[in-house]
Amino acid sequence: MKRVPKDSKWNNIDFDDSSVLVGWKGVVVYCIDYKNTSRNTFGFCSGAFASKPEHNLELFRFVAYDTGTLLKSVPVCFHLHRNPFENCSGLAQLQTGTLFGTVPVWKMRTLGPDGRPHTRRRDEAGSSNPPPQPVGYPGGPSDLSLLVRYQDHVARRLWYGEERGSKKELKVAGHGTKLQERVPQQLPPEIKAIVSRSGLASLQRTSLTKIDVNLVSAFVERWHVETSSFHMPFGEMTITLDDVACLLHLPINGMFWYPDEHVTEQVAVDLGCELLGVDRHAMAVHVRSCRGAYYSLQWLYDRFVQYRAAGSWTYATRAYLMMLVGSTIFADKTFTLVEARYLLLFRDLRGIGSYSWASAALATLYRHLGDAYMFSCKQLGGYPTLLQCWIHEYFPTLGRKGENWRSDNQGLPRAMRWFYRQGAIKVDAYRPILDQLTPTDVIWRPFEDHRPHIAFNELSLYRGFLVWGDIHVLYLPDRCLRQFGIRQYIPPAPPADTLSNDEIAVEWIGYHQSVTDVIRGTEAVGYPHETVDGYLEWYYSVSHPQVVPPPPSERREVPVPVFNSIKMKRREKYNRKKVKDIKDKNIASMTYSGSVLTT
Repeated sequence: MKRVPKDSKWNNIDFDDSSVLVGWKGVVVYCIDYKNTSRNTFGFCSGAFASKPEHNLELFRFVAYDTGTLLKSVPVCFHLHRNPFENCSGLAQLQTGTLFGTVPVWKMRTLGPDGRPHTRRRDEAGSSNPPPQPVGYPGGPSDLSLLVRYQDHVARRLWYGEERGSKKELKVAGHGTKLQERVPQQLPPEIKAIVSRSGLASLQRTSLTKIDVNLVSAFVERWHVETSSFHMPFGEMTITLDDVACLLHLPINGMFWYPDEHVTEQVAVDLGCELLGVDRHAMAVHVRSCRGAYYSLQWLYDRFVQYRAAGSWTYATRAYLMMLVGSTIFADKTFTLVEARYLLLFRDLRGIGSYSWASAALATLYRHLGDAYMFSCKQLGGYPTLLQCWIHEYFPTLGRKGENWRSDNQGLPRAMRWFYRQGAIKVDAYRPILDQLTPTDVIWRPFEDHRPHIAFNELSLYRGFLVWGDIHVLYLPDRCLRQFGIRQYIPPAPPADTLSNDEIAVEWIGYHQSVTDVIRGTEAVGYPHETVDGYLEWYYSVSHPQVVPPPPSERREVPVPVFNSIKMKRREKYNRKKVKDIKDKNIASMTYSGSVLTT
């Protein structure tokens, strides 16, 4: 007998009630192939059915695997008939139609992409019955009009206990330790002046030396590219332009960047020769070693050291800035390279400060989050420090962290406030913790005490697309208004990506109309997490607010929570006291180094 591999395709067969087969000595199996509307006989099972459903599952795995006629992509249905004949297998009677007159005593169907048993459609079987209406997914969404890509989302698989792989967490690389080694304590005045005017100077000191990959991975599992937001149990939240400005001190105002020039390997060589002063042969060898239009971060640092020693300030500055942005806001999943096209940003060193660097950082991170939410993705690019520090600011009870913060540090980027303390909480332990969060576990406006240093910019309420290079991402603050102190309403559908880069740039420049549309008819919150009536009911119909399913004995539907305002206020007061105690304990136990927070 052929043995079925353990990684067989037939693990999704639904054996919800095979107990009726226990003790049967013979059964005839045939399959309805909905694609071809034909019946394919599989054979006669002579052995008695076991008392454990998983044993029966192994039997049918063998049947399907042995015949080779059941494909994973073809929806099928097994019909099982008890064999009434004593001295024959029943196959002849099945083929002649003798058994077709009997009603199948048990059916087993493969599961569809939504995790439910497959049902026939008019275009598959020629039925005159109308096609069934979409019923959504267990745990949500039941209304599929918003999360149209949910079928490929990692949360759908997690609901059924499937993991990305043997390592449940994503691979996330931070360059904080390397940057500590590569960023000098004092830049030469010729380079420092240009870096200071560029708007990128703060990135020299903001990177975490260690990333909590489990905490970051747990939040990535809640990201949805259709809304550019994290779907929490109490509504949507996102990283806003204001958050980037406060955490990294990057400018929001400025231009988008979308060059017409396509950077190939040959163009990467030409740019290196022109803007970095490298010999053509040496440049070609390096680009070839990177296997694409990339430069190595280590190679850029070596060029910076070389040109700084030689007094070639223009080349040294370009190499330094490329190394800096490639290690932070433009970090990608190679973890050691930076795209050569970004060298175009530094062709004119006098115009670097005209770009919206906050938009650049946010668009790049959004794009990588939009990749990492896929079940098949195993890595996260972008600037993980930005994501992790955002979590620490808004969710003070999550993660193991310490604070690098004193009274004389208040004017520094808020990302420099945090450092990661090694913890033992894994991503699968974080999932139920996040499922149980309530609105009072969130500090909805964490940067109010930072306003003397970074004033609120109303451009943060712009609604539309962010463009950077070939990246187009939605930026929808109207879905997360509580982060701006505004009562959350049911937001309109996200806009379609039909505008050109130039049209988006015009909307960005004329952002006042967009901001007016976002805040028209709104009111300031009466309490931090206030929403309009009906918001949570709507949200639970279009979202998947919880990742971990309830126990099998309970209903699979996730009930809409009702947050009692009095209890919430009491819990909020308790959380504030708990957070203050944690901060006091951290401050009391810390020893500060004079170079930790100096720029």
